[in-house]
Amino acid sequence: MDDLNRTNHPAKERPIKVLQFGEGNFLRAFVDWILQDLNDKGIIDADAAVVQPTPRGRVRDLERQDGLYTVCLEGIDGGEKVQSRQVIDVLRDFIDPYTEYDKYLGYAKKPELEIVVSNTTEAGIALDSTDTDFSVCPKSFPGKLLAFLKARYDHFGGDASKGLAIVPCELIDHNGDELKRILTELARINGMDEAFISWLTSANHFTNTLVDRIVPGYPKDKAAQICEEEGYNDTSIVKGEVFHLWVLQNEPFVYERLPADKSGLNVIFTDDITPYKQRKVKILNGSHTSMVPIAYLCGIDTVREAVTDPDVGKFIGELVNTEIKPTIDLPADQMDAFANSVIERFMNPFIRHELMSIALNSTTKFRTRLLPSYNDYRAKYGRSPKHILFAFAALVVFFRGKRGDEDIAIKDDAEYIDFWKEVWKLSDPAAIAKKALSAADIWQQDLDEDDNAELVAGYIGDMLNDGMRAALKKFLG
Repeated sequence: MDDLNRTNHPAKERPIKVLQFGEGNFLRAFVDWILQDLNDKGIIDADAAVVQPTPRGRVRDLERQDGLYTVCLEGIDGGEKVQSRQVIDVLRDFIDPYTEYDKYLGYAKKPELEIVVSNTTEAGIALDSTDTDFSVCPKSFPGKLLAFLKARYDHFGGDASKGLAIVPCELIDHNGDELKRILTELARINGMDEAFISWLTSANHFTNTLVDRIVPGYPKDKAAQICEEEGYNDTSIVKGEVFHLWVLQNEPFVYERLPADKSGLNVIFTDDITPYKQRKVKILNGSHTSMVPIAYLCGIDTVREAVTDPDVGKFIGELVNTEIKPTIDLPADQMDAFANSVIERFMNPFIRHELMSIALNSTTKFRTRLLPSYNDYRAKYGRSPKHILFAFAALVVFFRGKRGDEDIAIKDDAEYIDFWKEVWKLSDPAAIAKKALSAADIWQQDLDEDDNAELVAGYIGDMLNDGMRAALKKFLG
């Protein structure tokens, strides 16, 4: 079979109006899939150039297939099983800014460019005050974007009409506002003039967003079959669930260039995304994050296996119903309906969602996905939520890096990996619990309060002495 490319699968070429930071599974199965739909329906006329956000990435793999790849969607829709396959053709240029910095900055000079989208994980939107050398590719995502915007400002002489619609998809609160704040601070650290900073904040239009679609990624167990049935080789197949939701805060400039709700997809523009955000992050992502270390250390590898497991499934149900739902200010019937839909999505028979694919950047994910529920629960009830503390203890044991005799392929920021290594130089569960809980620089608060250390130490001791399964059964009673 031939490789999938534009020679054997001709595709329309459109103006490149989108600069996309990130080439990962989620953007390709969500944002690019939506861009494809908008293009196919004549609502926009826009292709994307993809920027690899880290030194190691896969823009070259995408480039080898001329940006074409297959999205496979499977799930339950209206009670019916749904399966679809579609070749996406909106990616048309590929940039590794670490080796092609001039090419990257060259895109800042293109007048037709209108939109920036990104998904660099929760850890991506963060200030790195050492990002001060723009003669080479900056280290952080905000550094790269700031260098790009400064080049655009300089090239167009501060023309306000050349500002961009900036649409981050990272799963942090107020992602657009936070990215704007960090860019402004980093510009001042770099001594950039106030005229540029004014252009940065007024000519460019940042919007807060919420994204929701489970994307397991490359279907390694079915890839050969899919290629055989479709008649081409595709090393960039990406699998996702049918369910999708994109909520964007109303911003007229952004909406004019990206009217993503006009194609009939589940896209919402709203004045306040907070209720949608809380519901999704706390219930769906919070469940995911708590599930990973517990289920994985029970010998489970996938989300579906986890929620159908009697012990893990019971834990997740109790966590959601007793500690997460009470912290969200929405009607109970809406919470129940959404929580039930989340479990159904987790049980999607078509998707093999590997727990280890969710485990990437678990430290940041615990802080952003579970600590809001922890804090709201304490504010409401005056005590710590024990299921979240048990999940915290499981996270600590997960970062020991062992599942039985097997090494766990830990993937997290280097500073966090170093921190967990320091934690595990200790041998006493009480000392381990106290050091982990009191790391205020990581959690942005001191979790060593009330009897948290005693409880977490007990959970860690049970996990180490008896194994995760026995510790979980003991916790559940």
